[in-house]
Amino acid sequence: MQNSHDSVKHFENVEIRRYRVCGIVQGVGFRPFVHRLAQLFNATGWVLNDSEGVLLEIQATQNNIASFLDELALSPPPMAKIISIQEVQRETNGQWYENFSIRESQHLPNMDTIIPPDSNVCSDCLEEMNASHNRRFRYAFINCTNCGPRYSIIKGMPYDREQTTMRTFNMCNACQHEYNDIDNRRYHAQPNACPECGPQLQLTQHDGSTIFIEDIIEYALQRLKEGAIIAIKSLGGFHLVTDANNDKSVKELRKRKRRDLKPFAVMVADNENASRIAVMNSQERDVLESHQRPIVLLRKRSNVLAASVAPFNPNIGIMLPSTPLQHLLLSDPKMPALVMTSGNRSGHPIVIDNKCAIEQLGDIADYFILNNRDIHTRVDDSVVRIFSFPDDRNSHLSFIRRSRGYAPYPVHLPFDVGSIIAFGAELKSTISIAKGKQVFISQHIGDLKNDLTLDSHIECVHHLQNLLGMRANALACDLHPSFRSTRNAMKQSKLRVFQVQHHHAHMASCMAENGLSGKTIGVIFDGTGYGTDGTIWGGEFLTGDAKSFVRSAHLRPFNLPGGDKAVKEPIRVAVSLLTEIYGEYIPSINLPALEVLSAQQLSVYAKMAARNFNSPKTSSIGRLFDGVSALMGICSYVEYEAQAAIQLEALLTRDLHITQHFPYNLIEENNQLVIDYRPIIKELLYEISSKNPVLAEISRRFHSTIVHIIISVCKRLSESLGTNQVVLSGGVFLNEFILLNAVEGLNAAGLKPYFHHCVPTNDGGISLGQIVVASAQTKNHA
Repeated sequence: MQNSHDSVKHFENVEIRRYRVCGIVQGVGFRPFVHRLAQLFNATGWVLNDSEGVLLEIQATQNNIASFLDELALSPPPMAKIISIQEVQRETNGQWYENFSIRESQHLPNMDTIIPPDSNVCSDCLEEMNASHNRRFRYAFINCTNCGPRYSIIKGMPYDREQTTMRTFNMCNACQHEYNDIDNRRYHAQPNACPECGPQLQLTQHDGSTIFIEDIIEYALQRLKEGAIIAIKSLGGFHLVTDANNDKSVKELRKRKRRDLKPFAVMVADNENASRIAVMNSQERDVLESHQRPIVLLRKRSNVLAASVAPFNPNIGIMLPSTPLQHLLLSDPKMPALVMTSGNRSGHPIVIDNKCAIEQLGDIADYFILNNRDIHTRVDDSVVRIFSFPDDRNSHLSFIRRSRGYAPYPVHLPFDVGSIIAFGAELKSTISIAKGKQVFISQHIGDLKNDLTLDSHIECVHHLQNLLGMRANALACDLHPSFRSTRNAMKQSKLRVFQVQHHHAHMASCMAENGLSGKTIGVIFDGTGYGTDGTIWGGEFLTGDAKSFVRSAHLRPFNLPGGDKAVKEPIRVAVSLLTEIYGEYIPSINLPALEVLSAQQLSVYAKMAARNFNSPKTSSIGRLFDGVSALMGICSYVEYEAQAAIQLEALLTRDLHITQHFPYNLIEENNQLVIDYRPIIKELLYEISSKNPVLAEISRRFHSTIVHIIISVCKRLSESLGTNQVVLSGGVFLNEFILLNAVEGLNAAGLKPYFHHCVPTNDGGISLGQIVVASAQTKNHA
């Protein structure tokens, strides 16, 4: 290898090639990485950012170009993710390069680059932050090209400082020098800053009045030790924080936030502290330490934290610090665990603005730690769970909420889906934007129950569309006419709107991320979805493909006395299930669970269900779980979604062994299989009414029955349809016992089960399915 770039053109086999690199290649130190590779392989030329990713031209020997490309693909910077490296045509102008340069960004009419997600602070920055001699000692906004805020501060692409909320901070000479030095870790690190020129913390009382104190972190730690609740502005929004070992302060947070039972997430400094609170395997440790830093649902150790952190639940959500400020707050070993929950009012989006935070959280928090770096896009914490048998068979990561660290990274499909925007579901809403073979899925937005969340939903659509430089030719939304997102899609008249049935979207979503096409059986189990017959579906076996489906099997419908009230009061569902067996005159049976109702309430609910009065019909497996949980006396009233089912699953203590199932019937009606659950309820009542009922074993039998139903129905449908391809989707498949045992059983039966890996199996994955269905139907009508 020659040492001089000047001599490279004298090589007989020198070539000049141009390459397009696509993926997460902006804001991650990719150009200086390319520059270093050029030096390593004695190459000249140039590299630049543009709206499609990174473009580079390299002049070197054929062997060195090959080695350069190998190293480029195999060892990119930590935050980079390369999707493709393709050679593109270059102008033949006879130019020879004397050196390798980094050129200014170019703005092209086509936008194809991938927006970098936010990332946790790297180990190099942490080392500097903890070094007393370093100019960024204890600086809460330290970052470099390998870490820090990205998506949450980006206003436009390409990703340059002027296109972020950091544009208001002028770099000091020292920071500017780092920014311009190609050999520096902070070369073109767009959020680069220090205490002299960058964002600053501000401490206030709950009413917003400033507390002037030299060491804000130390003051906050002392107040937390005393039981205070502090609202802290973080990377993508505010958190409400208190000491996880102080039962009194945790209960006070529940009282102020009006959140009585829903588990809180906990943040600890490292895996060593996490292992004191929860049982972890190696994969869970790896995910906790990943640069996405999600909340990981782990098996809780008993009597370690305050009991009120995660009551009635064998699991606990744990995350490690992702920002410098969070590391500083966890620097005191005397307070090893902090409750770290979203800073919002129930049902509202997470707060991102200082003024709004004081207005909305002032009666919850005792203090605020604010800062003057604006958040452009709210990004809540991601929540994941690792599903695995004790011997690690079928171990995989399952998204409960896909947000910070992962969004808006796209799902890559094996087929082109055009240019479509999907508005998602009403609950756990996300939006998706399709561009060719890529579908960009937004961060978790939330439940569209109020105008604030709907506004956030609309803002997200516009922002992602702008970042991607995308113009849609169609919209997709849910079939339900009353959903806010559906009404928003339908009110425009310029674009064609595809209304996609909820469970078909679930099915198509799972097919898409697994690269499936053709005849498929979709097992879609959830709580609520608007059916084509106007009833509430949720226990569905669909057959078909992305274009269309047939409802081939479903749970026998039952009534929901009071409609939406039955969702919040599972005891109403329990009464309805009893009327399916006994009619409105429920006999006197030894069922302690009914004691939560007065005689009048029991009579009214029974009559409503039996006489179809204000009692919409549902085939929902999710509601069946609710009813069974209430019949067993586990959960009669819920505070948060799926609480009754979660507490029913909790009785299994994550022991996944199958037991004898309850009896049930499969009945053929109108070319459909109908699953008659009444024998299940009869047997379950017999078990509950026995002298010493073992609730954990009854729960295990019920769970085993659901698994048996899935396998039995899929085998029959496979024989009639001539396919062994099965997808499992819907919120019920967040249940570890159901998913893993169904996968095992279907495999054993000779079928090929597929499930979600890239997007949530709950309604957070609906928008992807809407894209795929709309695209298929567009082609069908072309």
